[in-house]
Amino acid sequence: MKITDIDVIAFRVPRTPFRHGEILPETTITQTLTVIRTDEGAEGYYLGGAGHGDQDGLGAQDRAALKGGIKAKILGQDPFDREKIWHWMWVSNTQENLLSVVDMALWDLQARHFGVPLHKLLGGCRERVKAYASTYPNMGSPEVYGEHAAACKKRGYLHYKIHPYYFWDPATQQPDPGRPSHIDWDIECCRAVRAAVGDDMVLSFDPWGTYRTYEEAVKVGRELQELDFYWYEHPMNEYRVGMYEKLCDELEIPILSPEIAAGSIYTRADWIRRGASDMSRIDVLRGGVTGVQKMAAICEAFGVKCEVHMSGHANLQMLGATSEDVCEYYERGLLAPGVDEETPLPYLEAVCDPLDDDGYVTVPTEPGMGYRLKWDYIEENRIDSGEWR
Repeated sequence: MKITDIDVIAFRVPRTPFRHGEILPETTITQTLTVIRTDEGAEGYYLGGAGHGDQDGLGAQDRAALKGGIKAKILGQDPFDREKIWHWMWVSNTQENLLSVVDMALWDLQARHFGVPLHKLLGGCRERVKAYASTYPNMGSPEVYGEHAAACKKRGYLHYKIHPYYFWDPATQQPDPGRPSHIDWDIECCRAVRAAVGDDMVLSFDPWGTYRTYEEAVKVGRELQELDFYWYEHPMNEYRVGMYEKLCDELEIPILSPEIAAGSIYTRADWIRRGASDMSRIDVLRGGVTGVQKMAAICEAFGVKCEVHMSGHANLQMLGATSEDVCEYYERGLLAPGVDEETPLPYLEAVCDPLDDDGYVTVPTEPGMGYRLKWDYIEENRIDSGEWR
């Protein structure tokens, strides 16, 4: 079997954004479906590739790169030679998210070829995964966060993660571009959530690198310890690894990082070796399924837990092939009051991660990633290759 083509199908999708504490009018975004084809008719797919799990499509430049230089590299290759192709793309400095998209489409292709869900091809470990509710930032006052957390607990979630206030003033509830964080408000938000849900719900916190100083990160971290939060994620800029080493030494709460630092397995291994993180953050867009498997193995070897960044089919399939002792939770969201996470996106027949009453999601059992695509919708909403988006 040989690879004969890479195509990227771009299509329009309506989206109702949540920003600055409110649901905004519906807009249109671009989603993409990357397709790898072979001479024997087998195909592999990957949705998205730009972020937000698998919901944000590739931009025009990324689409051109996939259909240009990257396609030229892998035409004629055996699609089952993922490891060879993965190393080839790394050494040739392929953009990390595009390397990941190709890798995941190849995994989807092989799993579809054998008629099994991806987690079974990888080596099945579990059929259900604990989910946590992951919030949008800037949802409103601390009381709004507390009410939302209580509603999520009632819905069945066992764990709630706060994204607090980023470039937004909670006092005025207006954007504040000059202030990346408001740590006193962040602390009040955490206190309000703990008071609302009691002591029996797992809580975690992610300020998304907005704390500009070590002192700010320590102050919030000590408060999180008092409130018995489970982890403290990405508090500072991840270029300053030395400050993370110092923070891990100072605080007892586990530091979960790096979240967005590029480098896949190499960055994560270095952070663990240096004592710059107590738990590691992994993501299929940081090296594909191949990279995530390697990252999870590194964490297991070091006795360090890892947690998967963002939602989506590929992350969920990977969790189905990973022990809960290594990687415990699935990130469901982003969530906010009034945001609908239960209705399938218009190009899918079903959501990939419906939550059950016990707070778990079930790993999809359809072949490959588990996509149940509405091909008619995709075709009817295709964007012509000449359009700029």
